[in-house]
Amino acid sequence: MQRLQSIFTLLIILTYSTVYAQYTEVINSNRPGLSESAFSVGTNVVQFEAGAFTVKEEHTPLNYEVSGFGLDFAVRYGLLFEQLEVQLDGVYQNDTQTFNSGAVPFEDKRANFRNLTLGAKYLVYDPYKNAEEAKPNLYSYHANRKFQWKSLIPAVAVYVGANFDTENNPYTAPDVEGISPKVMIATQNNFNGGWVFVMNLIKDRIGSDFSDFQYIFTLTHSFTQQWVVFGEAQGISSDFYADNIFRLGGAYLWSKDFQLDANIAFNTKDTPSVFNIAFGASYRLDFHKDKKIDNGNSAKEEGKRKKRRNKNKKKKADDFDPDGI
Repeated sequence: MQRLQSIFTLLIILTYSTVYAQYTEVINSNRPGLSESAFSVGTNVVQFEAGAFTVKEEHTPLNYEVSGFGLDFAVRYGLLFEQLEVQLDGVYQNDTQTFNSGAVPFEDKRANFRNLTLGAKYLVYDPYKNAEEAKPNLYSYHANRKFQWKSLIPAVAVYVGANFDTENNPYTAPDVEGISPKVMIATQNNFNGGWVFVMNLIKDRIGSDFSDFQYIFTLTHSFTQQWVVFGEAQGISSDFYADNIFRLGGAYLWSKDFQLDANIAFNTKDTPSVFNIAFGASYRLDFHKDKKIDNGNSAKEEGKRKKRRNKNKKKKADDFDPDGI
């Protein structure tokens, strides 16, 4: 019984230290889904996230359909501070748009980046920073899983990036080309019981006539140490394209540095209708090292060592007899 209690205590401590640390012992991926976590990957961590997805769209009023595939990727690196992360991400799509309104269907083969963005994210507020003050109850499993009102206060990060768009891109608005800014606010709530809620508010391609606003809400739940399920809602609003897209899926933690995921995406309109299937993976190269914390004792310890050295030198000098007596 005592051994079981010790194991339970250790598990609780590990769980709390994993949740409330900026750097985590297991990979911290933005997949599955499209939302951005408020937290970075951790200093000196290089992380790769990539996936492939099918493309299936049907526009009923204009009588065309689109079929093809796409690839999405992100390279993330924790730089200088635990709160800072730089990243390069993009989505490449290759498809065929078929117009069925004429007597003979007309096919238009297309391929380009839907987006290619370089940016940086910084955690400006972390409510879990002093989480050691709220120590877990080592004697009650249910007490540690009950709802806590302070968990309603989210972590908050800001993101600033630059889009790189080519001329005559079939996936962007007519006046969008070159470099344009992108900004985002990302929040994250970590609730007891393995629930995490992430919210992104995005203003993209600022300065163009077709600048868009997006929101992404993602709710994930880990019901074992390896398995996570999620649901996501994404809203897009602009004069060029507007939609509400929903995603459902899950992820499997293969090892502490490698994760697999899958999801489906769909909407509820026919201008056009959307149904995509996606698979992806995340992998990190972990060169992170915890910084040594100086709690004020280092100078005291060094002073004590110096006193001991001086005392030993003095003792040797007193014991030295030049006459050998």
